[in-house]
Amino acid sequence: MPRSLGPTTLQILAAIRDDVAYGLDIVGHTGLKSGTVYPTLGRLAKADLVRSRWEDPEKAEAEGRPRRRYYELTAEGEAKLAEGVERVTSLAAGLRRGLEGGR
Repeated sequence: MPRSLGPTTLQILAAIRDDVAYGLDIVGHTGLKSGTVYPTLGRLAKADLVRSRWEDPEKAEAEGRPRRRYYELTAEGEAKLAEGVERVTSLAAGLRRGLEGGR
């Protein structure tokens, strides 16, 4: 059975879903370190959960900055994110019941 996606990966996928589309923006949005975000994006791309494209170099040059690589979820990525959110929601509900004494 394939391993479940962890909370960090789910955070990154959710950010991409919410149109936080390039690496440094994902870092800022999630509060995760770039040393976590960029390797995770590479693994997600390799697993076909996200796809990426480079922006037009002329746009970046006109704005005086490096080009950005934009990410978007694939259909598989959307499905895995939905599964992960359901799993985390269910886990949180179980923990809440346990902490409230089973009520």
